Amino acid sequence: MAFRRFLDGKLFAKMFKGGAAKLHSKADTVNKLNVFPVPDGDTGDNMSMTMEGGVAAVDKSKTADESLGTVSEQVAHGMLLGARGNSGVILSQLFAGMAKVFNGCEKADVNTVGKALKVGVKQAYSAVVTPTEGTILTVAREAVDYAVSRITPDSTIESFFDDLSEEMNNSLQRTPELLAALREAGVIDSGGAGLVYIMEGFNQILSGAKPEELDDSTLEHAKAVPAAAPVDFSSFTEDSTLEFGYCTELLLRLQRSKTDPDNFDVKTIINYLKKIGDSIVCFKTGSIVKIHVHTFTPDRVLKFCRTYGEFLTVKIENMSVSHNETVPAEIGEGTPEEPIAPRRKYGVVTVASGDGIRDLFKDLGAHYVVNGGQTMNPSAEDFLKAFDAVNADFVFVLPNNSNIILAARQAAGIYDKSEIFVIESRTLGDGYAALSALDYNLDDPASIADSLNEAMDSVVTGMLTTAVRDTNLNGIEIHTGDYIGFIGKEMLASDPDRFEVAKSLLDHMNMNEKFALTVFGGKDTDEESNQALEAYIHEAYPDVEVYMVNGGQDVYDYIFVAE
Repeated sequence: MAFRRFLDGKLFAKMFKGGAAKLHSKADTVNKLNVFPVPDGDTGDNMSMTMEGGVAAVDKSKTADESLGTVSEQVAHGMLLGARGNSGVILSQLFAGMAKVFNGCEKADVNTVGKALKVGVKQAYSAVVTPTEGTILTVAREAVDYAVSRITPDSTIESFFDDLSEEMNNSLQRTPELLAALREAGVIDSGGAGLVYIMEGFNQILSGAKPEELDDSTLEHAKAVPAAAPVDFSSFTEDSTLEFGYCTELLLRLQRSKTDPDNFDVKTIINYLKKIGDSIVCFKTGSIVKIHVHTFTPDRVLKFCRTYGEFLTVKIENMSVSHNETVPAEIGEGTPEEPIAPRRKYGVVTVASGDGIRDLFKDLGAHYVVNGGQTMNPSAEDFLKAFDAVNADFVFVLPNNSNIILAARQAAGIYDKSEIFVIESRTLGDGYAALSALDYNLDDPASIADSLNEAMDSVVTGMLTTAVRDTNLNGIEIHTGDYIGFIGKEMLASDPDRFEVAKSLLDHMNMNEKFALTVFGGKDTDEESNQALEAYIHEAYPDVEVYMVNGGQDVYDYIFVAE
């Protein structure tokens, strides 16, 4: 086998696809490395779908330019929009940092690859407000530092990535030494494990394997690549009137023969689109401009944009047809109150799963509910679509899950049509409390955001679900199939009897000191069990006001929100 001195775009694309395929085959293994023994481990799925975003971007590109700079830019852009979960966002930032160094490069030697990875690690760390060691960040940093330190004049791409892979695995095994939660649960870091599998895929491609040979999983690809929804052509007939216009989405490659791609200002396009449409999203990554607009004249959009470049992709959909479809929502699809809302001053985007919870959140003032939560974290692009649909000057975002906050923040950093306030709600209870306190009569958006944050401080959220493995946490022995109750990251109860766990969890929530309790019953609970639980709460805590809600959520039998 010949050893390579340079990494070019064609090889990088193959390596990336190989890494994505390897991770996909091991996604379930990564999912099961969850610290808590609950059926919501989704790190493998999140990282896999983030990688799929990069793969899709490369596959959809019709440019003949296969330089390393162009391919890395495509990968970074696709991952940026497709990033899900904390590990997915961190992973996307790692590759985004690499793309900055590769920008304009036809190919890169080992030293340049090392520099790109170091910049990538730095950017990944910057994506997290308070980086935690013993995670994917540590695994990436230690491995890159080691591999770069091993570079010599004789180094090849193969030897560099061998060193990188070896130290990633070593660093992964050390993660329990740095993070007590991993050590107590007896697992290694799941995000770091995902990164190790990606690197294994890279190295297998360098050894001659093909990407399609690396995915030996039996997992469904539906989560990563949702099936296209059927179109109801009967919703727009010969006698219909075009009421909502066309949803028009483009990827425009700026052409040097038509403009200066490096210095092109996207406001040129934005200002034009404002004259002929609304719900505009327009941003530039390198020489590619992503455009989204609702308009009655998509032909004018195409004509204007072609004065600056050529299209990589074009999608135009009649929104009257989209408005009338009744396809069940999948991950990332929301429930806007209107297909295109009139421009408003304030808007609220939140995340929830379960029909009952989504309906309640809309009743409390949410304008768009992104379908997601545990086991199905929405992507940055899902949030961009939500911001677009809300169409407000100021948008407040409630992720309601600590693993969704980074994706929401990433989307907020991209979006320039509104000022976005990401309220870091970490549980469903946080989001419920914030929505309940929503008051637009305050002086300014910052004051409203402050009030939402203050409201979250007043609630405690307890979760009850089923254990998926044997372990011991917080001194509590847990067996597979037991019901478990916890608050935040603190395990509090475990028992084969769900009712006993509920009682113990409520006791740990200090219900005697609370005045109200909202109980969200999951899809696996029944009316008899709910009534028995409600009767117990009234008897045990007579001074507490109780609200029973048929939440319909997956994973958690009960979610208790105490105020």
